[in-house]
Amino acid sequence: MATELLTTGSFNRKERIKNPADFKYLFKNGNKVSIPGAKLFYAENNLGINRVGFPLNRGYGNAVQRNLSKRYSREVYRLIKSHLNTGYDMLFLIYPGNDSFNSRCEQIRLLCQKAGLIEE
Repeated sequence: MATELLTTGSFNRKERIKNPADFKYLFKNGNKVSIPGAKLFYAENNLGINRVGFPLNRGYGNAVQRNLSKRYSREVYRLIKSHLNTGYDMLFLIYPGNDSFNSRCEQIRLLCQKAGLIEE
């Protein structure tokens, strides 16, 4: 991942999608981009902040693998979020396999670029 995208920032509870209806809305009505191993569902939210969720595909390993995958995803999002356009709800759907921090950085960066969410 490009080092200019790595900055520090917090990731608090207001920035998380928790409501199941929001998840369903994004899966059904959100825009979608994909790369091998991951998909991004996103839509404008008119809130002035980005909200994000990290659902995992059914059958994604055991609890340890699921938790590690979500930790990687949250940390990468925390590092890249200051470079994203605001006012979007996003779901990063990650598929099993190739679970490393560096691969997750590349996946999330590519998804955001493909969706046009990274500020120029």
